[in-house]
Amino acid sequence: MERINQTFFLSHGSPTLSIDDSLEARQFFKSWTHKVLPQKPKSILIISAHWDTKVPTVNTVLRNSTIHDFYGFPDPMYKLKYEAPGAIELGKRVKELLMGEGGMKRVDEDKKRGLDHGAWIPLMLMYPEADIPVCQLSVQSSQSGTYHYNMGKALAPLKDEGVLIIGSGSATHNLRKLDFNMTNGSAVPWALAFDHWLRDSLLQGRYGDVNEWEEKAPNAKMAHPWPEHFYPLHVALGAAGGDAKAEQIHTSWQVGTLSYSSYSFTTPL
Repeated sequence: MERINQTFFLSHGSPTLSIDDSLEARQFFKSWTHKVLPQKPKSILIISAHWDTKVPTVNTVLRNSTIHDFYGFPDPMYKLKYEAPGAIELGKRVKELLMGEGGMKRVDEDKKRGLDHGAWIPLMLMYPEADIPVCQLSVQSSQSGTYHYNMGKALAPLKDEGVLIIGSGSATHNLRKLDFNMTNGSAVPWALAFDHWLRDSLLQGRYGDVNEWEEKAPNAKMAHPWPEHFYPLHVALGAAGGDAKAEQIHTSWQVGTLSYSSYSFTTPL
């Protein structure tokens, strides 16, 4: 079993990523196995912003259904399916690590839930064959960045077990401030300032600042009025470890305020 010494934070942006070939980010996701990670993982643990629960919860299903949890989009998007095998053993292992190393008193299993669009849309582009078992883990928006970082730290042993750990959220996420007059590729100043702060903090290894982003980042509340789209980053970062090296693997913009900035975190061998 081959170790995977990288974790990832991917910005999944708008659900139209599933069908819109004009989006740069779509081409990035489609080039995944050629340009980013040629190594095929044994299974995938994905932490999606779109599953927000009071306590950490994993889905333990035989086969993942496709949850179309978005509204008012073109009809073809509701016909898309990504029915990857479930990863029941991985789900139980995640629970064991979070309650052991992570010191959590309670971790739930959901035996019915499939993959929400924060999970299946990127995965459908990255691994279109849908032949890799996938387990999803929820975020807790009532908690902090440090809480999610520590959750990631507890999950670090999974990398040695051939598991690919992906946090799927958004580097900036304020749906009330989308600017449809902006051409794709350009960004409004407040969003750009936050995005650049995040990039610089990660690339310079200032992970403590990223954990305390609400105090440290410019326009923090504007970039993330609610934190659920940011916390998947903290899990991926924690799972990579304090000495991990961050690299920006993609950046592009949609409707002025939606950043697709994505990162890899490589653990020294």
